[in-house]
Order: sequence, then C-alpha cells, then structure tokens
Amino acid sequence: MILGLSTAAFTAVHVVLSLLAVASGFVVVFGLLTARRLPFFTALFLATATLSCLTGFLFPFHGMTLSIEMGVPAITVLLLAAIDRYTGIFSGVWRHTYVVCVMVTLYCIVVVLIAQLFEQFLPPTAREPWHPGWLLTLAQLAVFVAFAVVTRIALKRFHAAPARLN
Repeated sequence: MILGLSTAAFTAVHVVLSLLAVASGFVVVFGLLTARRLPFFTALFLATATLSCLTGFLFPFHGMTLSIEMGVPAITVLLLAAIDRYTGIFSGVWRHTYVVCVMVTLYCIVVVLIAQLFEQFLPPTAREPWHPGWLLTLAQLAVFVAFAVVTRIALKRFHAAPARLN
C-alpha cells in the first residue's frame, strides 16, 4: 500500500500523471517553438510533472534507480520553471532559464518513460544479439540529441513579453 492505495492503483495513478505530463509537455514545447505561452497547458504540465516526480519517489526501491536519478534534477528545474513562469519575470536570462527548465524536465520524464517501456515490452530474448543496455542507450542518446536540437531552436524562437501573466 502506498498512500492508502494498492501498489497497482498507485502505479496506475503515477502512469496517468506521467503520460499527462509528457503529452502536455510536448504541447508546451510546441508553444515555445511558436513563441506562445499556452497558459493552460503550461499549468497542466508543471502540475502533472511535479506530481509524477513526487509520486515516483514513493515507490519502494532498493538503491539508486534511473527514476530517482532523473527525478531529482526534474523536480529541481521544475521549481525554477514555476518561479519564472508565475513571477512574471520572463525577460533576459530568465526566458532562457524557463525554456531550458521545461525542456530538461520533459527530457527527464521521457527518458524514464523509455526505460520503463524497454523494461516492460522488450523481452530479454529480443535483446540477445546485443547487450540489453545497448538498445536502451541508443534510444536515450537519440532522445538526448533530439531534445538538444529542439531546445536550441526554442531558445531562439521563444520571446515572451516580461512581467505579464496570461
């Protein structure tokens, strides 16, 4: 039992939060690329990403896991993104900080999602020609490169007016 829920029910809640965070995160990235704030999706992303990270820490674990390794930086940059977004700074270096924080948060959640998908759906026999970690490493490398490129583009395109909340 976790927070009064069975492990299966808690896992389902966590998965739904994570998938909502990923989906709304990609909408927010679209907003960054088109220089739009998209306040509803930004709030949804920040809330679901925060809840996803926090619920991820509540699972019983033994030692350091990828989820913890990605959850700690994600929750840290989420705080910076929320401060920037909801204090209305959005100018100068803070605009860049916001873009990078959103992208890092989404990247961390997507990397954990990919790892979970590999663990759940790729049987060990399908991984035999290569060491099991190679396919996952290649997928994570591809995601890293894609996020780095999109972050660079978003940094150039996202220009939000300072001190205006919408």
